[in-house]
Amino acid sequence: MTFRNALLAATLLGLPLLSPLAAQAQTTPVTGVYIGAGGGVNFLQESDLDTKGGAASFLRGNGVSRSGTAEFSTGFTGVLALGYGFGNGVRAEIEGNYRQNDVDKLSGYSGFGRLNSSGTARSYGAMFNAYYDFHQLGWPVVPYIGAGAGYVWNDYDNVTARAANGGSLTVDGSDGQFAYQGIVGASLPITAVPGLAVTAEYRFLGTLQSEIDSTIRLGNTVQARGKTEVDSYNHSIMLGLRYAFNQPVPPAPVPVAAPVAPAAAPAPARTYLVFFDFDRADLTDRARQIIAEAAQNAGRVQATRIEVAGHADRSGTPQYNQRLSQRRAEAVAAELVRLGVARTAITVQAFGESRPLVPTADGVREPQNRRVEIVLR
Repeated sequence: MTFRNALLAATLLGLPLLSPLAAQAQTTPVTGVYIGAGGGVNFLQESDLDTKGGAASFLRGNGVSRSGTAEFSTGFTGVLALGYGFGNGVRAEIEGNYRQNDVDKLSGYSGFGRLNSSGTARSYGAMFNAYYDFHQLGWPVVPYIGAGAGYVWNDYDNVTARAANGGSLTVDGSDGQFAYQGIVGASLPITAVPGLAVTAEYRFLGTLQSEIDSTIRLGNTVQARGKTEVDSYNHSIMLGLRYAFNQPVPPAPVPVAAPVAPAAAPAPARTYLVFFDFDRADLTDRARQIIAEAAQNAGRVQATRIEVAGHADRSGTPQYNQRLSQRRAEAVAAELVRLGVARTAITVQAFGESRPLVPTADGVREPQNRRVEIVLR
């Protein structure tokens, strides 16, 4: 299995995530503790086998090359992870992993004659991974990239090359080495279960070269012992599940305000503007002062209706800005309620980038458009 084919398989596995059902998924950033599990197929690249020590001397002394090559059948892999999301797309996790591939063919060792092959290669270990989720794209499927480092044991279980004359070379044992990996994937949030997501990803895992115990036999008699250097480069295609605890629930649909009969002599509306930092929905100290003033005046003028409307600038996609303006409006409404305003008197709306205070071109960051308007009526 070539590296190109592995990437193609990863793409094909990810296609179901682009189904029409995914269009309704929310892409809230992972916040807090999460767990994950996944499994799939593993492609172990062919490995050079370089025999050392007494076994190598015995081979050379008998006119046999000390070097060979191992090719492996398609195997399987599984991972378990415990991680933490920082709410801004960045995640960190600890992962345990396992991979297994059977030997398909052993070649080389010229002078040994035609070889029969058998055995299994396994690897298992622990990794520390860091990820970045591209949730700000506003897509129903969230792409992500990651990288990791850790420690992995390469275990060769009776990997044996047998010659027609009864001679054999067996590589059997394990050796731990520093490991590294790169990850490319995508997650599909499941709206019915907040915090749950299906994941599909490609992983490359490699280790430093390991040295495994090796034995040369003639029949059942041991002729020499030594070590064999082996490589470990894995390409894995995986599907999994991830569950984030305490994940924020997506905001409920904006309620439609009931029509209010006009008063005989309506009081003039009072408007307050609350501004936000770029791509943020949390309240600054100045914002809280303005909201407090609006809450006090709502009591003084006996406002019968308080309209809270969220807006965003034109940096980012319209879909993402719509959700961002909704979060801003909900944050202001929550602060008004905290200050004693009845929630039933508040109407919350979100306009995204559709009603700019200062008209701009698409993609422009305009501070005056990142706002929530509070209107007392």
